[in-house]
Amino acid sequence: MNIVGISACTVGIAHTYIAQKKIETAAKKAGDNVKIETQGTIGIENKLTDEEISQADIVILAADVKVTGEERFTGKKVVKVTTQTAIKSPNKLIEKLHELVKE
Repeated sequence: MNIVGISACTVGIAHTYIAQKKIETAAKKAGDNVKIETQGTIGIENKLTDEEISQADIVILAADVKVTGEERFTGKKVVKVTTQTAIKSPNKLIEKLHELVKE
């Protein structure tokens, strides 16, 4: 499965990057392709390309604040969670994404 997404926390430092790592690790463990863009205090990093978005089966927004460029995901299945959810339960989160894609 191809997963893309964005992580962003209120301060834009620690939780943004921890959530990114946790999601990527859990997704790779499940055999998925994954790329998570971060939006933090130093701006956007690991920016998603139009091609990556078009090939995505599902989009995850692990964010505690409004993210920039959410309109890029129009027409895609989008799951919104807090960064805390992504950090504390990344494996369950990936399982849920698999269930949603199968629907």
